[in-house]
Amino acid sequence: MVSEISPQISPQISPQSWPRPASGMPSEIPSDCLTATPTLSVRGLTKRFQQKIAVNDIDLDLFPGEIYGLIGPNGAGKTTLMEMMVGAAMPTLGEIWIDGQPFRSDQNSSRLQRCIGFLPDDYPLYDDLSVWQYLDYFARLYGVRDRRDRLYDILELVQLTSKRHSLTTTLSRGMKQRLGLARTIIHQPSLLVLDEPVSGLDPVARMEFRNIIRTLQQGGMTILISSHVLSDLADFCTTIGIMELGHLVESAPLEELYQRLSRQQIFIVSLGDLADLEAALASQACVISQTRVSEREIRVEFEGDAGGAGELLRSLMAANLPLCQFNHTREDLETIFLKHLDHKQVS
Repeated sequence: MVSEISPQISPQISPQSWPRPASGMPSEIPSDCLTATPTLSVRGLTKRFQQKIAVNDIDLDLFPGEIYGLIGPNGAGKTTLMEMMVGAAMPTLGEIWIDGQPFRSDQNSSRLQRCIGFLPDDYPLYDDLSVWQYLDYFARLYGVRDRRDRLYDILELVQLTSKRHSLTTTLSRGMKQRLGLARTIIHQPSLLVLDEPVSGLDPVARMEFRNIIRTLQQGGMTILISSHVLSDLADFCTTIGIMELGHLVESAPLEELYQRLSRQQIFIVSLGDLADLEAALASQACVISQTRVSEREIRVEFEGDAGGAGELLRSLMAANLPLCQFNHTREDLETIFLKHLDHKQVS
């Protein structure tokens, strides 16, 4: 990919605009971003290999500040889709726009390539270079001005400042992944595409990587990431897409997927007679079913959101039932994905 990139810089995000990493639930897409020009748009994107269709007629828009998680089984077409989006593979059919400009027109391709950062699953590290030399090499290729300041900013972001004089071969796998990410964003792209960036990392390294991704999002970067570690995607993605056999079968905000596809459950423990609790639950329209888990606990299949669960709790308390536990849970992203696959296989 280096040979395809013209040595200039795209002034999209300055290091000073990067706040510190946030924690907690995934960030929502800012409302003003939804009315902005999409960072990436694809229409009818298709890739055929002889008789096999790897990617089939995909439409997708990604907006500034959005983190889009792409999931699917091996062979679903995720990597092929990403490679077409960044210009590493030619589509058979379809169109791509970057920041509202057609990506494949001759006059735009070179300029728009500088708006993209791509970290593939297998990327090169040069064994005879130090961390600083490696990043400085790519900064020179991109024509980055004020390289020294830029490299220090990037090294601080990926927490490799203390390793700047170390050879790349001496780094741990997690450090190598962060170095690869640093190389990918050295030119300040508006679109960052990551293919399995946390594969093989331990929990601490994955947490460090998640924090960096949150920081980049808060700076306005649009991020497309594929991963089989669905718990990580659920932690920071705003939107999720599910691919199967080349088709994008689901694409929606994460919370919408939870509301549509995640089964809600409530575990209730009572100090009194469970028959009284069962009778009270039977009168609630939001209760789909109930099952005794033990002599004191009932599992409730629930239709509603957290507010509805709160209303149910208030009604049970108003009935003077001696409750000692009330735990509202929902199926996680991995369970939703596996159920989706099972449903497709059965149908």
